[in-house]
Parts: sequence; structure tokens; C-alpha cells
Amino acid sequence: MRNSLSHLAYLALEYQIVTLELKPGALVTEKQLIEMAGHGRTPVREAIQKLAWQGLIHVRPRVGLQIAEIRPDDHQHVMQVRRELEPIAATLAAVHADEQQREQLQGCARLMADCAVMGDLPGFFAADKTFDEILEVACPNNFIMAALGPVQTHSRRLWYSGATPDRTDHSIAMHIRVIKAIHDGDADEARVAMASLIDYLGSL
Repeated sequence: MRNSLSHLAYLALEYQIVTLELKPGALVTEKQLIEMAGHGRTPVREAIQKLAWQGLIHVRPRVGLQIAEIRPDDHQHVMQVRRELEPIAATLAAVHADEQQREQLQGCARLMADCAVMGDLPGFFAADKTFDEILEVACPNNFIMAALGPVQTHSRRLWYSGATPDRTDHSIAMHIRVIKAIHDGDADEARVAMASLIDYLGSL
């Protein structure tokens, strides 16, 4: 399922939205999104449906598709959800992740570390999306992850809109701390590290 064409189309378009290649408030056509995603009409339509459900694309009757604008209170609302749910998700993932997922987490941490060295902000955001997807699969509480998925993407877009090298380096270090705790199966450290990360992101 993760490698389905619709999911790949979703990842391509989500990345364009997060990195502001698709600008907030912009009107776009289905044809443009098909070209940007590099996939056919059906996978892209399914991706658009998911992005619309996440609140990243608005379907405007007789107008077209509009990329969601960034509102002044988005950051506060997004972090409110993440602060409550993400430490729980990290705790559960530390306990329930299988060996393959723990190996994938190690790879994700290495990618993030490389991005810090290279100053590769888009690369970090791609690695962060991968981390979110591993967390989604490793956490056994589907209700938590259904609530977290959209706000994680909104959070990345908000972060990208005001990111600086210093802020990104510290964020990467804190992400790696969380990933290490989950990989090691240390539930208490995973909860504390994730809470610290969310508090830091919420203070910006």
C-alpha cells in the first residue's frame, strides 16, 4: 500500500506543498498536479482526495483546486494537538516497533544527520516525513495516528516557511534523540524526548 501509485503521487504533491513550491492560496488545476506528481490521473485524484481531507487542498466548485493558505493561528492549533498526542505515539512505538521498523528508524536518523551536515533543508523534511510514516505504522493506536497525520504535515509546512539553519540544526538533533529512544525501545525516554521536541517547536 505504501508503494501504491496513489501514495507516491501523494508524497510528491505533499512535498511540493510543504516546501512551498505550491504556494499557499494558489489556484491549480488537476492537469498541473498530474504533471508535478509525475503519475496518472487516477493516482493523482486519489492523492488530491487525501490532501483535501488533510486540509492542504481545498476543492472549490466552479473555481478549481486551491492550496490551503497559512492562517495566523495555525501554528498554535497544530502544536496543541501534537503536544498531547505525539509523546504517546512515541511511547507506544518504542514498545511495539518491529525489527524492520527499528532498522528503518536508524536509516532515517542517518539521513537527518547528513542533512544537518549538508544544510539540506528539503532533504530533512523528506526524512521527517519518512519518520512520521514509520511512526504511523509502528504505533498500534490508529486513532492517534489518524489525528496526527494531517497536523504533522501542516507543521512541516509552517516550519519550512520560517526555517533558519540554526533552528533546523537544533531540531534535527532533537529528532534524532527521539528516533534513538524509539529504536532502543526506551519508552520513557521516547516520551520525554518527544515532549521536549514538541515544546521546542511550539516555542518558535
